[in-house]
Amino acid sequence: MSTAALSVVVATRDRPAALERCLVALSWQTAHELEVVVVDDASARPAAVVEAITRAGLDTRTRVVEGAGRGPAAARNLGASSAHGAVVLFTDDDCVPGPRWAQQLAAACAGGGAAAGTTVADPCSGRAAAASQLITHTLQIASLDPACGLLGFAPTCNLACHAGVVRAVPFDESFPLAAGEDRDWCDRIAAAGVELRHVPQAIVEHRPQLGPAGLVRQGVRYGRGAVRFRAAGEGRRLAGRTFYAQLARDAARAGPRVASLVVLAQAAGAAGAALEAMPSRG
Repeated sequence: MSTAALSVVVATRDRPAALERCLVALSWQTAHELEVVVVDDASARPAAVVEAITRAGLDTRTRVVEGAGRGPAAARNLGASSAHGAVVLFTDDDCVPGPRWAQQLAAACAGGGAAAGTTVADPCSGRAAAASQLITHTLQIASLDPACGLLGFAPTCNLACHAGVVRAVPFDESFPLAAGEDRDWCDRIAAAGVELRHVPQAIVEHRPQLGPAGLVRQGVRYGRGAVRFRAAGEGRRLAGRTFYAQLARDAARAGPRVASLVVLAQAAGAAGAALEAMPSRG
């Protein structure tokens, strides 16, 4: 493993079945010399993480690093600092990367910098997951400069960078949840002059366990994270009219049921932003 060309960091907590599915997909990667760093972020049953790795057949290519339950930003930093690869890739335990995913993203990082692919909702994951993914995808594409193929934002479930990038610009561990920390990192690497290249053919299939209630909780979390993102850097702005106009068009094409869930998620995000902006008491 000390000679690994590529390292994939997967943070996980209490989702061994999803983790196993992700690891099976990583075992199918066409990239050679691929190591997998699983960061167990304080799972209730650490043995279940090891069992998932064994069932996926990745025992010899995977290391488990014990996290302290401090959230995904801290877990990714821990995984990246433990990785041996010249390129570090990130995905989530509820994701399934396509077979050429690691190879495609790594090629885009060959000269340094970062790269991100296309994330799609698993058709089996339901309408709430489809609505959630539609919002994230629209935000990502709205940040794309088609003239040069560079992105301003990409989710960390489908992301790669030269190892030196994430070590020089780690994720901000003051973001306690999976909300806003990815936008913050993308903004900070851009400020450091690092290019985030778009590799649309690098596909990751996302299967979050949502439903309307879960979508609302996620929306509130994202709203709170958006306020933290804006407060963490001078001159930062949130999505504007162009994004919302495109989101409305994308939601309409997805059909009335998904569109209604997109509206629900956006309302939850507004509520979360209002909660985060309230002055603390005591």
